[in-house]
This record gives sequence, C-alpha cells and structure tokens, in this order.
Amino acid sequence: MITIIHGDDIASSRNYLNELRQKNSDSTLINGDDISVTSLLQVVDGGDLFSTGKTILIENFYTKKKSPKEFEALIAILKEKTLEYEIILWEGKEIDKKSLTIFKHATVKTYKLPQTLFLFLDSLKPNQGKALVQLYQKASVNIEPEMIFFMLIRQVRLLLALYQKNSDEIDEVKRLAPWQLGKLQKQAKLFTKEELCSVHAKLFHIDNELKTGKLATSLTIMLDILLIGI
Repeated sequence: MITIIHGDDIASSRNYLNELRQKNSDSTLINGDDISVTSLLQVVDGGDLFSTGKTILIENFYTKKKSPKEFEALIAILKEKTLEYEIILWEGKEIDKKSLTIFKHATVKTYKLPQTLFLFLDSLKPNQGKALVQLYQKASVNIEPEMIFFMLIRQVRLLLALYQKNSDEIDEVKRLAPWQLGKLQKQAKLFTKEELCSVHAKLFHIDNELKTGKLATSLTIMLDILLIGI
C-alpha cells in the first residue's frame, strides 16, 4: 500500500504524517536527499539491521533531484514492495497530477492552503496598507497567524531575490513554475529594492522577537502595524 501526502499546507500535512509515525513507531524514515537504490534495497530486503518495521516513510521523494534512470529504478522497487510494506511518501509541496499517477492505486492526501492566503500575498504592494490588513484578517479566519507570517516572509524573500543579478540560480527561484515566476516578477517591479529590504528587515525583527519571546503584543497586531506601513 502506498500513501502520498502532499500540498502547500505543510503544517497540516506534517501533523498527519506525525500521526502515522506515532501509529507505526517502528517505521523507517528516509530523507529524499539520502535515498538511493542501494539504501532502499537495504531496507526492503532486510539488509538494514536497524529496520524492523513494515512501514517506510520517505520525505520529498519526488522533489529531491535524481537521475531519470535512478528515479525509475526507485519507483520499480517501491511498486514491487507495496504488498509487503506500507509506503508513505510525504512532499513539502503540491505534486502535479502526472507525478501522482506513477503509483496508480495510491491513496492520495492533499493539503491545500485557503485561496484567501494567496490573494493576500498576491496583493502585496506599496500604499495598500488598509486593503492588505483587510485581506490578512480574511485569511486569518482559517489560517494561523504564524503560517501567514511564514508565507509573508517567503513572499518578500522571493521578491527580493528577483533583484539579484543571478536570481535564476537561486534554488527557491528555480523551483517556481513559469507562471509563478512571471507573477512574482510583475509584483517585484511595484517595489524598489530599498522598500523590499525595509519590509524584510521589519519581518526579521518580528521573527526574532517572536522566537525569543520578546514580542510586545500579539503577532496579529504586529502584522497589522507592518502592513499599514507598506
């Protein structure tokens, strides 16, 4: 049996993954960075002395770079072992439909963030403070402020990255789909580099205060103040 857990709501998908790990305490966890044909065979054929369970958890199997030949070999092994093992693939992003059909009989769990969050992020532009606060409040009805804050930091970081000379060499930028990159490039042009640096510095300050327990008020109020000033 294969279960694929994916989507941009990483917090929810992680919670579900952790629930599965608790139910299968003797499971084997493999990171997509480390997986190879040899390491996978060691687990499924009993060569791994530290593996006693019948559940294999693989993180970022699809998204970590592998050669086409190695990827096909790994898929063949997983398909062969579906009757012997419960195989769980967790991805920290949404996987395209074509990739999901590689395992035809897999159970797929998709965790998507509400569209109100992306509307808020896409509306980030100078001199729109009141509108941004309203969009943030709508998004926060169904999303924790910490998640919105994390996504806001990511958005500003990406916009700022597009001002770099070799932005196409930055991993986070390279992973963007062409339509995502085009939309971000238009949004970045609405800001000067200095404006984005200022917003990024304020976000960094809030993040530091939050992590050290020194935040003077709630995260929501701090974000309201930040957004009004953009």
